[in-house]
Amino acid sequence: MSEQDASQPLVTVRYWAGAREAAGLDDEPLRAGSVAALRELLEGRGERLAEVLRRSSLLVDGLVVHGDAPLAAGQTVEVLPPFAGG
Repeated sequence: MSEQDASQPLVTVRYWAGAREAAGLDDEPLRAGSVAALRELLEGRGERLAEVLRRSSLLVDGLVVHGDAPLAAGQTVEVLPPFAGG
């Protein structure tokens, strides 16, 4: 899915920590019908973001998604890389 399909739901993608750095922005609206389609779209933007995505958790409206899940208009998908803290 290299181009955005206007028939797909519009979601907000929010980037955190290293994902924000790799994407070059805090958040953005994107169109994707599923988590897998969104991941494919984002991975197509370059190796740096793809590498971060491979290590990151994706949250849809605050809930961790494992594998694929459908997306609906207005949902927020957060890209949360692993982090260390004390």
